[in-house]
Amino acid sequence: MNIVEKIISSYLNNKSLYIGEKVTMSEHMIQTAMLAEKAKCSTNLICSCLLHDYGHFILENPDELVNKMKDGKHEDIGCEFLKKYFIKDVLGPIKYHVKAKRYLARDEKYYRLLSEASKVSLKLQGGTMDKKEAEEFENNEFFVDSVKLRKFDESAKKFGLKIKAINEYKNLLISKLI
Repeated sequence: MNIVEKIISSYLNNKSLYIGEKVTMSEHMIQTAMLAEKAKCSTNLICSCLLHDYGHFILENPDELVNKMKDGKHEDIGCEFLKKYFIKDVLGPIKYHVKAKRYLARDEKYYRLLSEASKVSLKLQGGTMDKKEAEEFENNEFFVDSVKLRKFDESAKKFGLKIKAINEYKNLLISKLI
């Protein structure tokens, strides 16, 4: 089975609810990609959105980690796995989307928009960035796309939304392979 088939299979077989939310991880990631498409983002960012939480598929039990108040570093795990297959411009926003959440959460208005589950994971992921961390992050080559991904991420938790089938993204995934 090649990597694109493996990814599609992971999405089709995922029935686990996204940690603390009312949608599955697959539904969440597809909704995130659909928001990027609606915003007319680059195909690289759409692919990043589609794969941004793939690390949760690799982790044994993400819910258990949260219950034990541990961060599973899903962004690093996912990126490490995917880097063997995908181009750098897809991987960057995946790797830094948690930092983008920590960056954006400095704004009280954004913080209030976070779901309760996102607030819990934010604490586990290091909480809001301090000024020095934020300035460093602003200089990251993937800063802009990571922030966009993160904003789509928070909005992509709609229960009962009609979403695309993962197979509709097959050609996009293939186009971003190294």
